[in-house]
Amino acid sequence: MRTKRFHPLLMVFEVWQLLKNTFFLVIFLFIMKANSHSLYIKYGRIIFIIFLGLALLYIVLKWMTHTYALDDRSFHLYQGVFSKTERTIPFSKIQNVTRHTTLFHRLFQVTSISFETGMNGEDAAVKFDVVSQTEANQMEEHMARALRGAVPDAEIIERMEEDSDSSRIIHFKPTKRDVLRASFTSFSFFVIIPILTSFYFKIDEIFHVNKEAEGIFYNIISSWWLLTIMVIVFIIISVTFGMAWTFFKYGKYEISSDQDRIYIAKGIIEETAFSIAKDRVQAVDIDQSFMKRWLGLAEVKLTSAGGLDIGEEKSEVNSLYPFLPKERAYEMIAEILPAYKITPQMQRLPKKSLWVRLLRPYWIWGIVTIVLYYFKPEVWGVEQAWWLVSAILLFINIALRWINFSNTQYVLHDGFIQLKTGSLTTSLFVTKRDKVIEIEITRNIFQKWLGLASIEMVNRSKPVKHSGIKDVPVEFADAFYQWYLGRKMDITIE
Repeated sequence: MRTKRFHPLLMVFEVWQLLKNTFFLVIFLFIMKANSHSLYIKYGRIIFIIFLGLALLYIVLKWMTHTYALDDRSFHLYQGVFSKTERTIPFSKIQNVTRHTTLFHRLFQVTSISFETGMNGEDAAVKFDVVSQTEANQMEEHMARALRGAVPDAEIIERMEEDSDSSRIIHFKPTKRDVLRASFTSFSFFVIIPILTSFYFKIDEIFHVNKEAEGIFYNIISSWWLLTIMVIVFIIISVTFGMAWTFFKYGKYEISSDQDRIYIAKGIIEETAFSIAKDRVQAVDIDQSFMKRWLGLAEVKLTSAGGLDIGEEKSEVNSLYPFLPKERAYEMIAEILPAYKITPQMQRLPKKSLWVRLLRPYWIWGIVTIVLYYFKPEVWGVEQAWWLVSAILLFINIALRWINFSNTQYVLHDGFIQLKTGSLTTSLFVTKRDKVIEIEITRNIFQKWLGLASIEMVNRSKPVKHSGIKDVPVEFADAFYQWYLGRKMDITIE
């Protein structure tokens, strides 16, 4: 087993990250306060230069002392500049693999790759922040073949990669119409507002433009034709920016699979690629917001035990395209995960469940009502309007509980359970019995009187995923318990 140093460009990458994190501090100390003779600024510059020098030295020493190796079972990481540590991560613990290629990586024709485990903490993943595309492919293929019991040499690996690429089935690539629909469904045209706000405050910190901006603002709102033009221009820019942002994020989306794994790739400027073994999928979520239900769209998410920590992509990388037509989403699950079955016919809650839900305490409404009664604010010039606000809030709470009751459905079939919950946003959750690690059935006094119960189950994920339904008939709760007891027939103990 031969140990190797990390890619030399890792030092350049870490220097770039260091400069990016200290950019505004450099602007403040050496540009904004360039003519300052304050002792705080003077010593601040000295401390910063010393810190920068030590950080650069540490980056070089870290590269020289950190190494890694792969054998036929595990990753071996040797870390530490002054205190040495060794980490061994078996391939069998790897849940999914994520690649993230930023603009920096594309400039140097490299990538980053993360092998995610189901463990918690900083050591939960094997991360290579900079690695060549060839070596990333070889590591991923080496791990996959090792899990099958054979570690081929480099020549065989290259041939296997070609065979793997040719055997992949592409299930979805968005069309221009899909991207256009996604830009409006996701309200991406509003993205420009926080960007401009953040930019304005940063500019104001440096050049103090607040007073000039106030003058321009008053001039605009005092002229109706100028205000109209500005609103039209802003709408055009927002829509154009939103469509461009959506295109860069979702325009190069691809969902594919082979016999063993599912692959999700996206991004034009910054590329992200996620892969997971089909047998490591713990559950499937089909989410629909109010807007998506209206347009007949859905988002399919794969639940896995591995983490997905790649910056802003944490909650999105395991999602099949977020704006799939609902029928196509169901078809794709059957194509990619034939082991998962979605049953269209589901059971609804009995009417007595609605009464239990409506009679539960309205804590938020109660607290808000007490606050309104104490302050008794005027609403649109109307005195004693607090009770009207309280009544509207109560009505909204009741309506949401009724909608939630109407949307809640459930079914057990063979080794699967299927739950649908939610009010304005609904979630259809499907999992297999062998992927459920814990269940709980609870009954309060009102549920006992009415023959109801609440069920909950736990799946491996990061964080652990809890799913369940309140106020199901006690007969279904008993069937759910018996169904889970049959898990011993589905699992194999290594």
